[in-house]
Amino acid sequence: MKAIVSTPDGARLADVPAPQPQPHEILVRVKAASLNRADLAGLAAKDGKVIGMEWAGEVIEAGPQAGPFKPGDRVMCTGAGAYAEYAVTDGGRACKIPDASLPYEEATVLTLALQAMHDALATQGQLKRGDDVLIHGASSGVGLMGLQIARLLGAGKVIGTSTHAARRARLGEFGADLALDPSQPGWHEHILEATAGKGVEVIVDQVTGKQFAQTMQTAAIGGRIVNLGRLGGAGGDFDFQLHALRRLTYIGVTFRTRSVEEIRVLNARMLADLGQAIAERRLRLPIDSSYPLADAGAALARMSANEHFGKIVITV
Repeated sequence: MKAIVSTPDGARLADVPAPQPQPHEILVRVKAASLNRADLAGLAAKDGKVIGMEWAGEVIEAGPQAGPFKPGDRVMCTGAGAYAEYAVTDGGRACKIPDASLPYEEATVLTLALQAMHDALATQGQLKRGDDVLIHGASSGVGLMGLQIARLLGAGKVIGTSTHAARRARLGEFGADLALDPSQPGWHEHILEATAGKGVEVIVDQVTGKQFAQTMQTAAIGGRIVNLGRLGGAGGDFDFQLHALRRLTYIGVTFRTRSVEEIRVLNARMLADLGQAIAERRLRLPIDSSYPLADAGAALARMSANEHFGKIVITV
């Protein structure tokens, strides 16, 4: 099959063996794949592996332990090896595309953002109706989904941050009541003003780094901060006194150290809460641009340059 692999010379189209599904897996004919920041790490590895972790397509084969899937089902998936004509994943990581009219290009951008943000907000952040929410790095695809999920689950004020003015101006389209530039001095004070000095109960932080000291100051007493990304760097100031005084819960999450069983549970919880909204197409992400499989290198370059708003898609 044709696939995009990571090489010392960058992303290259190559002929590689088609994957073979295990009993718990489904084999999918990929129709479209979606780019994610983690794909840049896959590209940098230069290890000859197929890049990509999110795709949509048609089930070709379903293992006996893969769950309620059969050949011909339209699915959206997370896993490994997405930039290819065929990919496999554990049945528990896949979702049936509930709307027959939903194009594969739109379906492929949803799954990872839904899984990651529902887990961050509902499970880890323990979001309750009426809680105020801050999404740090809200103009990313995952961030835009977080704004929508927070609104859907009954959050009070929904606040998003972005350093890019044009993208920040669009956060209201996806549910933000307030959009702030975290590169500006005193940005965190606006959150305290908006919440009458209380702060927010749930923070999903995709930035961390040097901003973290100010991010902690936006949290309410008993607030939960979920570390979902580290775009601002892996280190920063941590105010242990503030952590104690506000009785904060600080939670780190990643898919990299989760077991297959944990991801199955995560996906099932997401579908239980959001399945109807997905079917009704109330959760969406904008598509920034689309590239054919052979031009995946250009798609990755666009992501690396941070030129996009929404998701970049590869069609197969």
